[in-house]
Amino acid sequence: MSVELTRDSGIATLTFSDPPVNLYSLRLHEEFDVALEQVEADPPRVLVIRAEGKIVSGGVDVSEFNSRGSRETTKELYDRMLELPDRVEALPIPTIFAAHSLTLTWAFEVALACDLLLASEKARFGLVERVIGLTPTMGGTQRLASRAGVARAKEFVFTGAQYDAAMLERWNVVNRVYGVDSFEDDVRSFAEGLADGPTKAFGAAKDILRQYEAGGVPAANAATTSVASALFDTEDLRHGMESFLADGPGNATFHGR
Repeated sequence: MSVELTRDSGIATLTFSDPPVNLYSLRLHEEFDVALEQVEADPPRVLVIRAEGKIVSGGVDVSEFNSRGSRETTKELYDRMLELPDRVEALPIPTIFAAHSLTLTWAFEVALACDLLLASEKARFGLVERVIGLTPTMGGTQRLASRAGVARAKEFVFTGAQYDAAMLERWNVVNRVYGVDSFEDDVRSFAEGLADGPTKAFGAAKDILRQYEAGGVPAANAATTSVASALFDTEDLRHGMESFLADGPGNATFHGR
């Protein structure tokens, strides 16, 4: 298998590995689907997506594009490709992409669909589709614009350059940059902090932010009270309030229910 899903203490880790450079292919996508079906059927508290190998990904298997015989079949391929980041983005749990090194095209687009992007100091990122005369097809342009702004997204796509983690942290694309030697431990520690939290409330925050992205503050305001009040039925909120009143802040234990 090129995609493996493991679980430990509420954290699910989805690891993809397709040597030598982890190129996107329809076969790899199908294995992602199997893993994501497991996540959807039995949601963890947090999902971490990571890669094995020297680099996260060198891009897409261009033969997937070149084998298409018409504009219509090409669009069918692109529609299929877009399903992967969209599916990740729709998950109701916190999602983390851990980028330890070079992360190009599809892998970066999946990273942008995650809630949080954690990177090592040696990670670099690029949307380099210009080298074959294409524009990104998996939502990377627009998701990058939502984090860094339209002008930055244009620069990224137009130049096809590679940008380091420190620069993208300044652009609000990368959330945290960690040292190379401690990277895996730092990602794990960050994920554990989220896994200890009120998972249902995090899902509610994601719902509200989806409304914000679609329609700004007015749309988010229109949804907020319904989304937040639905948490009344969760065990975590009831326990959290009782713990706060009895023992003060910071003493509640949440179970994601």
